Amino acid sequence: MTATRRATLGGILALALFPLGDHALSQDAVKSTAKGEPSSLSLPSKSTPLVAIRFVFRAGSQDDPRGKEGLAALTAAMIAEGGTTDLTYDQILEKFYPIAGALSSACFKETTVFSGEIHRDNLATYSALATSMLTNPRFAADDFERLRNEAIDFVSKTLRGGNDEELGKWTLQVELYKNQPYGHVDRGTVESLKAITIGDVKQFYKSHYTKSALKLGVAGGADEAVLPGLIKSLSSLPAEGATPPELPNPETPRGLDVTIVEKTADSTAISLGFPLNVTRRDDDFYALAIANSYLGEHRTFNGKLMQDLRGKRGLNYGDYSYIEDFVQEGMSTFPVPNNPRRQQAFTIWLRPVPRDRSVFALRGALWELDRLIENGIPPADFEATRSFLLNYSKLWVQTLSRRLGYAMDGEFYDREDLVTEFARRLPSITVDQVNAAVRRHLKKPGFKVAIVAQDAPALRDTLLSGKPTPITYDTQGTPESILTEDKVIEAFPLDDVKVKIIPVEQMFEK
Repeated sequence: MTATRRATLGGILALALFPLGDHALSQDAVKSTAKGEPSSLSLPSKSTPLVAIRFVFRAGSQDDPRGKEGLAALTAAMIAEGGTTDLTYDQILEKFYPIAGALSSACFKETTVFSGEIHRDNLATYSALATSMLTNPRFAADDFERLRNEAIDFVSKTLRGGNDEELGKWTLQVELYKNQPYGHVDRGTVESLKAITIGDVKQFYKSHYTKSALKLGVAGGADEAVLPGLIKSLSSLPAEGATPPELPNPETPRGLDVTIVEKTADSTAISLGFPLNVTRRDDDFYALAIANSYLGEHRTFNGKLMQDLRGKRGLNYGDYSYIEDFVQEGMSTFPVPNNPRRQQAFTIWLRPVPRDRSVFALRGALWELDRLIENGIPPADFEATRSFLLNYSKLWVQTLSRRLGYAMDGEFYDREDLVTEFARRLPSITVDQVNAAVRRHLKKPGFKVAIVAQDAPALRDTLLSGKPTPITYDTQGTPESILTEDKVIEAFPLDDVKVKIIPVEQMFEK
């Protein structure tokens, strides 16, 4: 399928869900920041009986004390899965069940998010339960032990043993932000989690769960009195508390700084990238968004990485690129909202690659990026990609909760929500502006590379040798044009390669 046809189909689907003129999520938003109260945002809608609520605290894993990494995430879990001073967690679930309610939690670098969706007929009951969980957490010893053990099991078993893609991505994150507040797994390390006490959780809650740190959002069919009522229910939170930490600039890598996590695995997971000094606050972000969609839009065939590495060569399942941190929401293809960052990174994921083709795949990704930097986006592909992104992005806000989350993220960056910004900015961005932004921001002296692989010494030797790594196809009939490109890719230079090998059992231990 051509890029133009994909863009057209994406537009038809998006416009079916969002008629023309309905892209501006925040056009009816009601914002409030009363002195001494949480800031709030309301997106009312008379057409739905559902109400989405988001409590977003400006506190996350960046606030973890040294040696107590994972404290922010554990505190969030204790609030969402630990009950209140009056009700155990089982009793909370019993009260949520008949109203189809839940309060989920997620801890990221800069924020901790509690969210839920409820029918407006049950809103009063739900709001009372949710705000009680936030203002009167139980913090019982048995819940603490249960949730801390779950976190330790996640790091030591799930992350190390059950998901090589996530293992590689977190390895890259840690390497990109080494020795700064972003530089650890949000859930913590084995040793740091063991060092956390229930007293630490109580103190973190007291210092970071404050009215000044809270942004409250409500969307959907709630009446005007709901928001003031929620704010009043949260009045027992302290007014002020800790402020976000300073973020030193991460180190810019040079050459290929490779970390190989050695473990038994049938395939190889590869993640690579470098720090990117661009966020949604910056005009260049929107030009880079078009370039990134052209190179590797998540879980679509719109990107060159996906078209050339998987589509033409059948190398693996997926090949994507990103200009900001991407956490997929459940089984969707879309990122979770309310994960804003002051610092971002450009990254590429190659998932999963056969062991004998891993270095070819790495070279292929570097070659694709090099072509984008040196040649730019062809004008016809630019038009198709811009049209695709303009329409496809509307799908990111197809639920109440996601609309609300994106609107709240816009305030973090002093912008409108991302979809509205795209609708306003993309039509006037030119191909020359996109190509110039690519050269300014994506032409870097090197990459951090994380590879999860078996037989790490042999892989290290291949990387250090610089020798060509040709690909052999299992079937006949590969077009000559692809074979010609393969000769270029297999010998694509890997300059200034540095490699360290870490056994998987040592990852995230301390």
